[in-house]
Amino acid sequence: MVFARLVVLLLFLASGAAAQVYVSPAGNDANPGTQPRPVRTPEHARDLVRARNRQMTADITVYLQPGTYRLTRPLSLDARDSGANGHTVIYTSATPSAMPVISGGIAVTGWKLVDGARNLWSAPAPEGLQNARQLYIDGVRATRTRGRLPVAVTPNNTGYTASSDIMAGWRDPAGLEFVYTGGNSIWSEREVGLGGWTEPRCPVASVRGTAITMAQPCWDNSTRRILLGPGQRTANLVGPASVGKQPSYVENAFELLGTPGQFYFDRAARTFYYVPRAGEDLTKAGVEAPLLETLLFAEGTAGAPVHDIAFRGLQFSYGAWMGASSPEGFSEIQANYTLTGPRAWATQGLCKLAPGGDGQCPYGAWTKMPANVRLRYSQRIQFRGDAFLHLGAAGLDISDGAQGDSVEGCAFTDISGNGVELGGVDKPLAEGAGVTHDDSIRNNHIWNVGAEFRGGIGIVTGYAHHVMIEHNQIDHIPYAAISMGWGGWPDKIKQAGQANYSQNNIVAHNRIFNIMLVLADGGGIYTQGLTGPSLAMGEKVTGNVVTDQFGSGHAIYTDNGSCNITVSGNVIFNTNFDNWGSRHADYYNGKDGKTRDPLAILNNYWQQGDADSEKDNVTERGNRLIDSPAQAPAAILEAAGLEKEWRPLLDRTFGKPGAPESPSRVAAFAGDGYALVTWCPPVYEGGAPVQAYTVTSSGGARASISAEVFRSASYVKVPGIADGAASTFTVTAKNAHGDSAPSLPSRPVTPGEMPIRRPAPPARVTALAGANGIVSIHFQDPAAVDKKAPGAPVLAYAVTVNPGGRKVTFTGRRVLTLEGTAHTTFSVVDGLEPGQTYTFSVAAVNPTGEGEAAVTNPVTIPGR
Repeated sequence: MVFARLVVLLLFLASGAAAQVYVSPAGNDANPGTQPRPVRTPEHARDLVRARNRQMTADITVYLQPGTYRLTRPLSLDARDSGANGHTVIYTSATPSAMPVISGGIAVTGWKLVDGARNLWSAPAPEGLQNARQLYIDGVRATRTRGRLPVAVTPNNTGYTASSDIMAGWRDPAGLEFVYTGGNSIWSEREVGLGGWTEPRCPVASVRGTAITMAQPCWDNSTRRILLGPGQRTANLVGPASVGKQPSYVENAFELLGTPGQFYFDRAARTFYYVPRAGEDLTKAGVEAPLLETLLFAEGTAGAPVHDIAFRGLQFSYGAWMGASSPEGFSEIQANYTLTGPRAWATQGLCKLAPGGDGQCPYGAWTKMPANVRLRYSQRIQFRGDAFLHLGAAGLDISDGAQGDSVEGCAFTDISGNGVELGGVDKPLAEGAGVTHDDSIRNNHIWNVGAEFRGGIGIVTGYAHHVMIEHNQIDHIPYAAISMGWGGWPDKIKQAGQANYSQNNIVAHNRIFNIMLVLADGGGIYTQGLTGPSLAMGEKVTGNVVTDQFGSGHAIYTDNGSCNITVSGNVIFNTNFDNWGSRHADYYNGKDGKTRDPLAILNNYWQQGDADSEKDNVTERGNRLIDSPAQAPAAILEAAGLEKEWRPLLDRTFGKPGAPESPSRVAAFAGDGYALVTWCPPVYEGGAPVQAYTVTSSGGARASISAEVFRSASYVKVPGIADGAASTFTVTAKNAHGDSAPSLPSRPVTPGEMPIRRPAPPARVTALAGANGIVSIHFQDPAAVDKKAPGAPVLAYAVTVNPGGRKVTFTGRRVLTLEGTAHTTFSVVDGLEPGQTYTFSVAAVNPTGEGEAAVTNPVTIPGR
């Protein structure tokens, strides 16, 4: 065998076509890699290139013929596989119209019907597959079985005590996983994550009788924290001390089979069980289970980086990640970073904040979710026109020491975690080869990431400098679109954020919409920590268009320790809570917190309406009110998103079109003979927009609402609900291809006669006048001033314009989720006369009607 390979290598070196290597799924690695005699594996093509690249006088191109390349181990590249002498090694599709698939998956065949009544099918696991978190049918993701817990549970030090022993009799209790979803607390559905921005997951270790023992270290890492004094903040400074007392749902049980599109993997029998969706034929469908956790790993060293390699027109698919199924689980802190290892809750990333010197430095160095395609110590690596889809971890990680790497014109979708990860959070003071700098992520389409781990973000950047994130379109995601920076949380305890080398990063001309569809407390562009040594050298957020934010937060979010950021020339519309927020006390460089971290908020087009001011290092100037994105300059709107060359990417389809995924986080409020129901819309729409929703009660009552009306109102009233009996509600979504499976049911609510008070006046009502006859009206929930106000939800706010008496009604998710004194929301009233002085009466509306109004300050509309 060695001799045969040597002969092939000599033939390759002697070939006149040595600057080209051809690969085909039908090839043979005994071939020399010429076009008529291609090799079969990308790995062998790499070896042929490695033998020649040091003498490069031109680019070496590896042409991959269309088809699927099933890897048996990761394609690993190092410095030996780099380009040389100013030339590049290029791995590309041999046919521009077809993407070769680099696959870590394995086909699942041999399906048979085992229960006709439930339409339940089974198939044996392929050789080598021991467990599975993902399964794909004709390129469409199936989900593991899930359902509400069938028992009430009471937490204890090791897990829970259940109200009955029913789960002890389930097929594989040690395969169960409890899921704790964040998001907005609303009506019957409460936030139970480690903050509204997270969705931790913990495996079950065992169920014996009524004792549910959770896996360690996940349980301790999710329920224990070092506290900085009795009842004070957690030492990590991020989120609460424990996940919620009750899981949102349980996943991965045989007993929960029955919902189309859900599967269960029996570990003992090594058998898949699946209930097909409408139109799926398992005797003909292509079914894939991910096997490899890494598809491509290009890693150099500080002294010998991997460099000058390009990947063009390739598809990376069917990568697995089983880390969350291990006892580590998924104890999420933020952005798919987690606590890992025994006693991580007491040590990891705490640095000097842990007592007794037990803290691990640097502060905030939590564990990043791995990616299925990874770079480390890399220079001038290019991904151009590639697709990252059907992946079980993050998509692409461009990690420590990435310098001059670029990602352009790529599609990222159907990814379990983050889309693109750039840099890390473990080396904030790196130098030389360890610094991440001069990288670019541009002209990419990123959607439906966080498909499994809902805290996933489109683009996550840790510590880096001189990076460009521009002209991307990011839409339909469960949490934030772009996250920049890290380590600013110590300002909560009057300390400076983590020192780092970040500076001169630019986030520009991105088009971001339909975000925060599941979780809360995030935004379109989120920044954390120190971004540079001065405002001139700090982060620039400019020319972005951010609209349609479902969960609460800030469209452009300058969170803890966010320092030296310029936010200019952006268009921000229809967000939940603020367009921009917020400002924080400055403790950097020995400051005492009496002034704010320097920020410049300039010339944006928004609904927030803040007046020009320059105070405590925060400048707001030249921002203009709009009541439609079309009122913003056309040049900003046109420049945002993909540049013209790459816009055909938006028309590409990946996977077979079908019905949407199910809505989630269904919440209900019970009235007298009716219920109000709200929910989170699907993240994955199935290749066509959602047209309508149908709500069904456990007693059979139904109500439908168009997607357009739901976007405006965010709830539906279901009549005909019997008083005195508990009811639950499920929701389906409909698109041009069909109806989704039903959602998980809401928590039970019991309708009946009840006294409902009219709402108290809203709190902190203010009016801020802008040009063009527009005023921004700000207000808080009535409960902010009247603690007796809760009982019936506020569904709208009625605004009366004085003089004239014109009435405008504010509705939507931002109204439903407005609670307490922590947040204010707003909307705009237009059509006002220049030179006229107005006040505005603002009244909350609940099922009984309008409450007492609060009146704003008078404002005079500027002249034209």
